[in-house]
Amino acid sequence: MRLLTAVDQLFLLLESRKQPMHVGGLFLFELPENSDSDFVCQLVKQMQDSDVPPTFPFNQVLEHLVFWKKDKHFDVEHHLHHVALPKPARVRELLMYVSREHGRLLDRAMPLWECHVIEGIQPESDGSPERFALYFKIHHSLVDGIAAMRLVKKSLSQTPNEPVTLPIWSLMARHRNQLDAILPKERSALRIIKEQISTIRPVFTELLDNLKHYGDDSYVGTFDAPMSVLNKRISASRRIAAQSYDIHRFNDIAERLHISKNDVVLAVCAGAIRRYLIAMDALPSKPLIAFVPMSLRTDDSVSGNQLSFVLANLGTHLDDPLSRIKLIHNSMNNGKRRFRRMNQAQVINYSVIAYAWQGINLATSLFPKKQAFNLIISNVPGSEKPLYWNGARLQSLYPASIVFNGQAMNITLASYLDKIEFGITACSKALPHVQEMLTLIEEELQLLETTSKELKFQGITVEDKGGYKKGKHKIKKLAP
Repeated sequence: MRLLTAVDQLFLLLESRKQPMHVGGLFLFELPENSDSDFVCQLVKQMQDSDVPPTFPFNQVLEHLVFWKKDKHFDVEHHLHHVALPKPARVRELLMYVSREHGRLLDRAMPLWECHVIEGIQPESDGSPERFALYFKIHHSLVDGIAAMRLVKKSLSQTPNEPVTLPIWSLMARHRNQLDAILPKERSALRIIKEQISTIRPVFTELLDNLKHYGDDSYVGTFDAPMSVLNKRISASRRIAAQSYDIHRFNDIAERLHISKNDVVLAVCAGAIRRYLIAMDALPSKPLIAFVPMSLRTDDSVSGNQLSFVLANLGTHLDDPLSRIKLIHNSMNNGKRRFRRMNQAQVINYSVIAYAWQGINLATSLFPKKQAFNLIISNVPGSEKPLYWNGARLQSLYPASIVFNGQAMNITLASYLDKIEFGITACSKALPHVQEMLTLIEEELQLLETTSKELKFQGITVEDKGGYKKGKHKIKKLAP
């Protein structure tokens, strides 16, 4: 048996009927050329009939909410679901099905995951191959986003001719030579105690540094987030909106402004959320705060949660996108510099103390009008190579994440080939028409493209200290 970490247990303790704590992924495949009409049925049958048992982490089941133990009674019928949507189903109907399933709890008496194979999806365009989808959900106590993406890449093949003869949940049998890297590392109790004691001084040094910068917009505290419609109490109803965008558009903006691609992602999201809230006449006068996960993984493992978070000022109170992206850039850089000064154990303990208020609030809901952040925006690195399932090419992958009471929207994106795949998860009752965010993201992306081209022509760049280096031309005021 393996002891759950404090973070893993937190995801279990926070779970309720209205607040499932699983993450998911929607994978859209194109049927291979000249494939049989029963191609998808054969894939499902292959998995149903396999006598290869599930491997780690798919064979882990909870024991008294304290330990993970190996499940000895695997029931494939409980975990595997084969669904045929009425033809010709659009992506809209597919997302409606996934939204319903994403709002349903996983059974804690079983290993905490489900696999849904969905067929009947119309081609992307006339003459294109027909499509089918895989929706996979797994509890956040088992894996974080980075680990989940690694599981996907290990489950599929990188060439159309390599057969995948084993079920997705038996992937370890395909990677026996990587077993030691994938499994969690065991550590002695004495080593853990020494490691924890060594974190005390650097953690409190960083906490004191935060107090010194109180009032600086680029140093965000846990009491800085305003109340907004994003922070309503949630229901069990979910709405998932998904869209692909060309990754080169984000890279080009980042290059012109000399900032990171992740800064551009946050700026695009911030601008889209600002437009969304203005349309609802619900934009707070104070800037919204995003909770941005950062991976702490230094190995190839696929277990548990090894992550922390940076609080980022999204600058949504500013109508100038240039000023907004500057504030986001400075805010993220401050958080990154802080974490670079600490090792993994120190970062985790710092986060436990710094974000304790939000943890208590999420667990108790005692102060619904005082959230530490307004939403989560997460960027997960995906695959730069095409992936295949028995010759079926993976066309798109869309992440689906969790929302909390008081946190009714989550934006998670993953990179795949030359695309950034946005997956927006929201409580459909708290936030209406969340699919409109996809159009607003495109509009904001176009605005930043135009702005960055103009700034490059003018010789203006964003500096590490957050100022602007002016060329011969003045900065023009930009439309909101």
